[in-house]
Amino acid sequence: MPSKLQPGSNAPKFDLPSTSGENISLSDLKGKKVVLYFYPRDMTPGCTREACAFRDDHLKLQKMGAVVLGVSKDKIATHLKFREKESLPFDLLTDADNAVAKAYGAYGEKVMYGKKVLGTIRSTFLIDENGKIGAAWSPVKVDGHNEQVLASLGGDAPSTAAAKKSRAKGK
Repeated sequence: MPSKLQPGSNAPKFDLPSTSGENISLSDLKGKKVVLYFYPRDMTPGCTREACAFRDDHLKLQKMGAVVLGVSKDKIATHLKFREKESLPFDLLTDADNAVAKAYGAYGEKVMYGKKVLGTIRSTFLIDENGKIGAAWSPVKVDGHNEQVLASLGGDAPSTAAAKKSRAKGK
């Protein structure tokens, strides 16, 4: 297993099929900040909450110059259904053999329901304009994670998702 990527490390290159209908590669994104997040599976509760938090903060992330990309081993057809169902404004990439997840240390042994299993380790990487890791989170706890990403990008206002959650709780 590769060691965990540290800030300042070169981000592993990738070139993956996306819901845009074309492959997206890290080299295509040179000059842009990238929020690259790895998640286990489309349309599951935790993965949906995570995707929707990034959806709710998408305009803020864009204003901060960041491109959001979600990565899982799911097929493009499943990604397209997930994007449509949850109105996700960003592309989802297919890493069918988990090669990119492995390169980022986002695939390996984890504990699920008390058992050790091999699978996707929910992880997020903030990649700077020069292809270097700016921040890394692994494993990710879904709730509040979007706040961490916004803070790393220099955001100081509460995220849209957090504001919605606060309003829903009557705060």
